[in-house]
Amino acid sequence: MGIDWDEAETTAAIVLADSALADDSAWSDYVHELSRNAQTRGRLLARLFPVTMDSRGHELQLEEQALRWDRWEGSNEEKRQRLVHELTYEFSRMLRHRLALLRQPEAEDASLSEYLEKIQVFLSHAKRDDDGEPIARNIRNWLHENIALSSFFDVFDIPAGLSFREILLHEVETSAVVAVHTDAYSSSEWCRREIIEAKRRHVPMIVVDCLRDLDQGSIPYMGNVPIVRMNPDRQDRIDTVTGCLLDEIFRTYLWRCRIEPFRKTHPNVLFTARPPELLSLATLPVHQSEGTSEIVYPEPLLGADEARLFSEIAPHVPVLTLTEWIEENQ
Repeated sequence: MGIDWDEAETTAAIVLADSALADDSAWSDYVHELSRNAQTRGRLLARLFPVTMDSRGHELQLEEQALRWDRWEGSNEEKRQRLVHELTYEFSRMLRHRLALLRQPEAEDASLSEYLEKIQVFLSHAKRDDDGEPIARNIRNWLHENIALSSFFDVFDIPAGLSFREILLHEVETSAVVAVHTDAYSSSEWCRREIIEAKRRHVPMIVVDCLRDLDQGSIPYMGNVPIVRMNPDRQDRIDTVTGCLLDEIFRTYLWRCRIEPFRKTHPNVLFTARPPELLSLATLPVHQSEGTSEIVYPEPLLGADEARLFSEIAPHVPVLTLTEWIEENQ
């Protein structure tokens, strides 16, 4: 059965290569044909991902770099989780590349260098307790050792001579954010600012709940995002944190690719990848001369209480799912 590489805007094929496949000439020829067809399409919009399940699977000698399941350590379940993480990251890269081409179709010459750039993660943490910095450092080390993610950690990542505030806010705007919620987190002015800026810029974000005792006044803008509980002593769920983060990055890029064709023709619409919250009203596009602002978000529908709150506070701002909005604008 062949694959129509032009049927979708981006196409990924995964080959689980083992000794049985390597010994079957018909399957081997088919996989090599897939490889040639993916490379023929070009623009990095079609990719073949070989996964070598055992050492014989590597004998296919494909040009594409393989994911080496056969060399990974751990149980089959741990390997399965790693494979999901690796593929989710690569799919996110494909979507990021597709989004860049949607925004600048003429920028193909720089495609490979931009594609190879790692997705950046901003580790927001407090230094006023004994947990924030060590936990953030351990997450950073895990990301570097297990997933090809880059990270922005603290002042040591800021080049000398540049504004601390300017670089910090730039990194928040261009990264996925992991908020390490320890006891002192909400009392940090910079942590509060980082959360607000992340929400204002609608970047992918998750919260890692590492409270040991109590938080005297939780930041109200930390809600409406995935929250992962991790014991600050054991710190044994970093792989779960990473999986949640990668899912959020992938989902956000998928949403951005979906709504990109509408952005220029509908400048008054705020397309938000997560269900809207009251803070969303502070990020509405300023194009009042073009008509009323709207908020459009993915399914499912907001709950009745949330929808009523929006209608009471901002009755002039329609809040619609993407399906509802498309039906109204057909």
